[in-house]
Amino acid sequence: MAGSPSATIAIQRASRAAHIPADATLRRWTLAALARKATLTLRYVGETEARRLNREFRGKDYATNVLTFVYDDTPGLEGDIVICAAVVAREAKAQGKAVQAHHAHLLVHGVLHLQGLDHERERDAKRMEAREAAILARLGFANPYEAGL
Repeated sequence: MAGSPSATIAIQRASRAAHIPADATLRRWTLAALARKATLTLRYVGETEARRLNREFRGKDYATNVLTFVYDDTPGLEGDIVICAAVVAREAKAQGKAVQAHHAHLLVHGVLHLQGLDHERERDAKRMEAREAAILARLGFANPYEAGL
C-alpha cells in the first residue's frame, strides 16, 4: 500500500523553472507513491544535465523527462529521481495537460521505478500504469493514460 510513514526526501533545484511545484507538494506526491521506508533525492535539472545523464547511463543522447537511479533497495530504498523541468513543460503542452499534472505523473512514475516497477513488458506496463493512475487519482489528478488526456 502506498503512503510510507518514513522517508527522507532531499530536493535539489538545478533548474530555475517557475513551474516546478513547491517542496511540500513534491514531498506529498512522493510519499503518496512510496510503499516503504526510503531515502531519496529529487533533483530538477535543465536539458543539458538531463541529456548528459541519459547519454551516460542509458546510452540515449537526448534530454528525457525522468530518470531513476536505485542505489540500495534493502532494507529501505535509497536512490535519486531526476526530472527535467523543460521536458516536462514541453510534453505537458504537446499533450494538452496541465503542467502540474504532468509533474505529479512523472514524479509518481519515478518513485514506482525506484521501488522496482517497470514497463518493459506489456503486462508490467499495465500493472505500473494502473498503480500510477490510482495514486494520481488519490492526489486529485486524472488518469494520464486515458485517451484524450
